[in-house]
Amino acid sequence: METDTETDTVDLLVIGGGMAGLSAAARVAAEGGSVVLVEKADRTGGSARFAGFVWTAPTVEELRRVNPDGDPELAAALVGGFAEAVAWMGSLGVECRPPVPVLGFGRGHQVDTNHYLDTCERLIRDRGQEVLTSTRTRALLTANGRVTGAECLLPDGSPRRIEATWTLLATGGFQGDPRLRAEHLHPQAADIELRANPHSQGDGLALGQAVGAAFGAKDAGFYGHLMPAGVSLADPARFVDLALYYSEHALLFDTTGERFVDETVGDHLTTMALLERPGARGLLVADARVHREWISASYVEGIPGVDKFQLCHRAGARSAVADSLEDFGSMPEEWGFPGATIRDRVEEFNATVGAGGATEPGRLLDARPLDEPPFYVIEAAPAITFTFGGLPIDTSAHVLSGGAGADGHGPVPGLLAAGADAGGLYRRAYAGGLAPALVFGLAAARTALTESPEATAGR
Repeated sequence: METDTETDTVDLLVIGGGMAGLSAAARVAAEGGSVVLVEKADRTGGSARFAGFVWTAPTVEELRRVNPDGDPELAAALVGGFAEAVAWMGSLGVECRPPVPVLGFGRGHQVDTNHYLDTCERLIRDRGQEVLTSTRTRALLTANGRVTGAECLLPDGSPRRIEATWTLLATGGFQGDPRLRAEHLHPQAADIELRANPHSQGDGLALGQAVGAAFGAKDAGFYGHLMPAGVSLADPARFVDLALYYSEHALLFDTTGERFVDETVGDHLTTMALLERPGARGLLVADARVHREWISASYVEGIPGVDKFQLCHRAGARSAVADSLEDFGSMPEEWGFPGATIRDRVEEFNATVGAGGATEPGRLLDARPLDEPPFYVIEAAPAITFTFGGLPIDTSAHVLSGGAGADGHGPVPGLLAAGADAGGLYRRAYAGGLAPALVFGLAAARTALTESPEATAGR
């Protein structure tokens, strides 16, 4: 939408009020800049309100090891900017508890994310800047080849033009739209459960593409967790309570009765693999040792342990406790799994690893038999939290007009992206969600405070 109308222009217009958007807007406001934040929900915070850890890999080398196909420059920017980002949170009076291991390779801090998000919003308002909730963005404004703001619809339906030197897209990805999930992830993704806020429906991607931004790799994947199949996630309290994190120490079988992935690589990766199996559902099998050491134990240091099997059972999950492997042979037909085949596969697995042999698929970690009865069985399904594929950015959060920066495509002048609207960092791998939103949200603020769009146009 081209415009030549002269109006007051803010330094930064932020579209989306989650972790990335609030961080960027608050930083600009704190530095004396002018900002307007637009959020289509009736409350800011997005899915960050359901999280409690800010973490990533401790070194660039470690991040490259677990995420070899991601953009190396973005990886370096994430690791390099993490300490400063945590310090920013602390400067606002938000407690970041001492670092602890996360997912075996990561390091991070438990934080009260609601405290942080609310503090950011309060800072923005206290500095005399605007936060508009229940406000939709209809289109980006452009003039002379650069983005100059957006046209929004206020809660009463009336339009409002907001002109800005820089515009940041931070609407949270496209996981809330079944059609986009099916198109960009997998046809079966249309029907999987959403373990996130429902408002992230690809708005930022559509707005960016409409002004010439590229869309990142279609097969980048998503972050999610295995959840009990058939159990509603309408209550956000279930996002963590029912997550089957312990799958890394169990065995997962598809509806043909076969293992198809090394479960120990991480529950978040197993989730992507299960999406592509028949019916996108599987049977998760654990024994008494796994129940004792992982199902009912603390998953992350500082978080009290809780018996997830019992939580899932009480929530109505298809689940059972088998006194012996022989009981698998009488698995109810309506479950749709070949119980006798799964019994045989568990016995074969136990014999192979017990003798020090290698299984197929392999077992990178916890290659111990599952032979201590009773056995705990839950039907599992993938659930999505946020998408990885988004608008490609550089390390300063500039949105690129065609592919990754290494391909030589320049920025879309005036346009920034952060959080799940930004693509390129991860490809079928994961090392934290809040940390990239925080780091690149702050990078967007720095760009808005120190650069002019005209200076980037020729890059």
